Amino acid sequence: MEIWINPACSKCRSALTLLDAEGADYTVRRYLEDVPAPDEIRAVLDRLGLEPWDITRTQEPAAKELGLKEWARDAAGRDRWIEALAAHPKLIQRPIITADDGTAVVARSEEAVRDALGRG
Repeated sequence: MEIWINPACSKCRSALTLLDAEGADYTVRRYLEDVPAPDEIRAVLDRLGLEPWDITRTQEPAAKELGLKEWARDAAGRDRWIEALAAHPKLIQRPIITADDGTAVVARSEEAVRDALGRG
């Protein structure tokens, strides 16, 4: 499994602590440095079963500068959102764990991390 983190994020650090405590085998991706391409974001969204606006941190300064709250949340606007996430990775909700079974979770709670662990 892989976990996308921002080391400055307390929820990311908590998720890593839990993964370590459970002896999980995982790799860390510091997505602010190793920025996911639009196709990688699409793949993670498919695994999550979510849309790009569902994983967007709309309170970030970049979101306000871009005016994301006014953007259409529909199929026609989906690529625009994905391109914004790729261009401004700080907008991506974190942490995201991609499980070995092909699914993914936004692991902002202990329950979500445990859910990912249960998926292998």
